[in-house]
Amino acid sequence: MEKKVISTKRAPQAIGPYSQAIEVNGMIYTSGVVPLDPETGAVVEGDVSAQAERVFTSMKALLEDAGSSMENVVKTTLFIKNMNDFATINEIYAKFFTGDFPARSCVEVARLPKDVLLELEVIAIKN
Repeated sequence: MEKKVISTKRAPQAIGPYSQAIEVNGMIYTSGVVPLDPETGAVVEGDVSAQAERVFTSMKALLEDAGSSMENVVKTTLFIKNMNDFATINEIYAKFFTGDFPARSCVEVARLPKDVLLELEVIAIKN
């Protein structure tokens, strides 16, 4: 079993001792992606919609650079600061995942890194 570290400049860099993603046996396992601007590392300004757009755009880029795609995602885990944002996040989620949706867990949490409003991790099949 060979493990390959995945890294891209099109998604936020790791803010701790971890990899952006790992590939093992044709599967891509991502770390949590938070709404940071990949160029500056700063938290994206704005409401949950702006932060969600950044998170899903970054995840899409990370998966593409790992040799996968949003269509190949089989499982998502979404951590959100406020469950009242669930409907808004779902609207943006549905723009990035279409057709056969991946399995998903969504959990409200007390706090996320850099006090962001959401974090997303996924498991995907490599193309």
